[in-house]
Amino acid sequence: MDRVTGIALFIRVVETGSFSKAAIETGITQPTATKAVAAMEQRLGARLLHRSTRGVTLTEVGALYYEKCKLIAREIEEADNLATLLQSKVGGHLRVSTSVAFGRRVVVPLVLRYMQQHPDITLDLTFDDHYVNLVEQGVDLAIRMGPMADSTLGARYLGTNPWLMVAAPPYLAARGTPASAADLAAHDCVVYSSVQGDDRWSLRTPAGQKLSVPVKGPMRSNNLSAVLAAARAGMGLAVLPWYVARKSLADGAVVPVLADHGLPEQEVHAVFPSPKLVPLKVTSFSTFLQQSLAGDWWRQAPRTGEAVQQNSSDYPAE
Repeated sequence: MDRVTGIALFIRVVETGSFSKAAIETGITQPTATKAVAAMEQRLGARLLHRSTRGVTLTEVGALYYEKCKLIAREIEEADNLATLLQSKVGGHLRVSTSVAFGRRVVVPLVLRYMQQHPDITLDLTFDDHYVNLVEQGVDLAIRMGPMADSTLGARYLGTNPWLMVAAPPYLAARGTPASAADLAAHDCVVYSSVQGDDRWSLRTPAGQKLSVPVKGPMRSNNLSAVLAAARAGMGLAVLPWYVARKSLADGAVVPVLADHGLPEQEVHAVFPSPKLVPLKVTSFSTFLQQSLAGDWWRQAPRTGEAVQQNSSDYPAE
């Protein structure tokens, strides 16, 4: 029997004046209760109770120990109540990790809106395109793209992140608009090296055929904003996430290319350190994200922070 359970049993023995009554209340047998208190006395090196046929009474040491045990039991009860209260109210400190581009363009406006709805939340938002160990770095929730790999983590599917091919109208006017994947060989392409590191773009034809097309061009970058800026400047075709290209599509700086061809989509997940006993603040935020990323979320302007993005340059620092 652990010490906390032993303390609770000792308190009930004292207050009922009986091992048998305390045993019934705690769901154990009378011999088990007797042995547990005896083991406690042996560990302490002091007799806590006088035993007689009429019941039990406290020794001098036992009376002092009983008062301390009641204080400990009260503190444990208050701690339990506090944990229950925290789980019934969305509040506390939430540490969130996300990639740079997705975090800046999508997560920041959502975080601001979520915090407006939950004023008792304080939030630490970190941006990192590298793998983050949630346990080692104390992260409550990470937003990740692609299939889940670590089965020990808790995860919640949030939605999809679709990509599309774009180019600036002046570039297409000068070089022509591709009508098929085979036409890409005659075009300059701006490569996002973090994904298309082998300079091959994966496409699916309208008939459903999957293709892996080699591409080349004047520029490659591991930064999505740089790739977008190059495409807007007319340096070539680019494959970008919809959420990155959305504003440039809306203002006509770029237009879709080979729109009838499918491009890979990434799954978006909220990931947390464990699938068990997930804190309410994590459940609440992941539910909010799932609702916010439902449907064609990538076509919609963020409801918070959009004014900041519209006034920023086309190549923001990331």
